[in-house]
Amino acid sequence: MPTTEADRITELLESAKTIVVVGLTDTPTRPSYGVSHYMQSQGYRIIPVNPNITEWMGEKAYPSLLDVPEKIDIVNVFRRPDAVPEVVEQAIQIQAPAIWMQEGVVHHEAAEKARQAGIFVVMDKCILKEHITRH
Repeated sequence: MPTTEADRITELLESAKTIVVVGLTDTPTRPSYGVSHYMQSQGYRIIPVNPNITEWMGEKAYPSLLDVPEKIDIVNVFRRPDAVPEVVEQAIQIQAPAIWMQEGVVHHEAAEKARQAGIFVVMDKCILKEHITRH
């Protein structure tokens, strides 16, 4: 059983296959686009959640986490901190195993609520940077 957060992150990145990116945009200059493009290039399936787009890189976009009909390994959050509680509520409803809040996305109360529901929470870290340091 991994003991440190770093060990748990390593295990998560090795075992995960499907990452839902909440707030993924189809604008190539936005961080969510670049990070998601990199993760897709590393073999992860990226499913966009954004009510303002219909698809991203050939993947159908969904308006909310509750609309995604597939098994999700990581919910990656590219939203302002004030949007995090709603994302956490949806992640709890769908029983997502992990929530990853990108750099600058910090919401301690929502993170604690997710942990209480048994969800592994990574907060204020870039999934791309964490992946690169391990490969």
